[in-house]
Amino acid sequence: MTQTLKALVIGGGFSGMAAAIELRKQGVQVDLIEIDAGWRSYGAGISLGGATLRAFRQLGILEAFLREGNGADGVKLFLGNGQPIGELPTPRLAGPDTPGGGAIMRPTLARLMAEATRASGTQVHLGTGFESIEQDAEGVTVRLTDGRSARYDLVVGADGLYSKTRQTVFPGAPQPKYTGQAVWRAVLPRPAEVQCAMMWMGPRTKPGVNPVSKDQMYMFITEHRPLNEHVDPKDFPRLMRELLADFSAPLVAQAREHITETSSIVFRPLEALLMPQPWFKGRVVLIGDAVHATTPHLASGACIGIEDGLVLAECVGRGGPIQDTLQAFQERRWERCRMVVENSLRLGEIEMTNGNKDEHAQIMRESMMALAQPI
Repeated sequence: MTQTLKALVIGGGFSGMAAAIELRKQGVQVDLIEIDAGWRSYGAGISLGGATLRAFRQLGILEAFLREGNGADGVKLFLGNGQPIGELPTPRLAGPDTPGGGAIMRPTLARLMAEATRASGTQVHLGTGFESIEQDAEGVTVRLTDGRSARYDLVVGADGLYSKTRQTVFPGAPQPKYTGQAVWRAVLPRPAEVQCAMMWMGPRTKPGVNPVSKDQMYMFITEHRPLNEHVDPKDFPRLMRELLADFSAPLVAQAREHITETSSIVFRPLEALLMPQPWFKGRVVLIGDAVHATTPHLASGACIGIEDGLVLAECVGRGGPIQDTLQAFQERRWERCRMVVENSLRLGEIEMTNGNKDEHAQIMRESMMALAQPI
């Protein structure tokens, strides 16, 4: 009888939860540790493309997403004065009956995935991190912050942009770099005419909205900020309204009026990371933002992290030596993740310099075609 594999997933974000759910389907015994005792997810809305909805179908959360979030086709594009200039198509990758994209509140998506993680039989340990990771030929010994030590056949570092796993196992790895842009997000009432994602093209600022439920949408604005300086949350409403002042489009003006001192606003300086290969050492592998943190220009950061979990579990399910498994995982993920990180960064550079609009459009088209491919 084949011995049951035992895996530890470090980090309870989207990538870690996806890995846990899919590893359980392969019969792997999974522990998931998450340092935050409340297992909280911060943020406003999150925009998702067809590839993410395709992954949701595999995870078993697509119906819940469509019920609690919002599915829609296409992204409508406008000039700053509201004049329509086109529409980006969003292919229906999750099936002919499922919209090509959509959006949901981040905490809502985190709750849906947490419920699926617990339902999978994953043992979840909240408020728990690790003290040390030590490997030998037969396995990995992990000493946890709750005083326990345990042995694992596989350790998955899914602990995000500032990954302690990366720092521990790859001490010389590059650090995340500030990109020169920041993103603002606010949750606002949804007017009836907002049926799908919409964006307005200013010279250096491109606000957009996306419905996250039947009565709410979130607004997002990427801003060129040369210095990564602290911004006082008291100033968030005023600064966000100022960024919209030059847009005369009626929908933007209406949204601007709804940005007040009581609005839920999130400000995030954008950092990026693409860790060179290898992404694994021995039996420890990194996934998600721990190896490929991207900016939101292609709305695909969560997507490629969740896909990592799906592909890793599929590779594990094929059996064989763990080194071969992790090499196969890395080979399947490297090019796709590199494309998303590098193309997103280039889109940001074009926006910051008011650069070539044709190049921007071409990168968007090529990236969307690449993301539509099977994983």
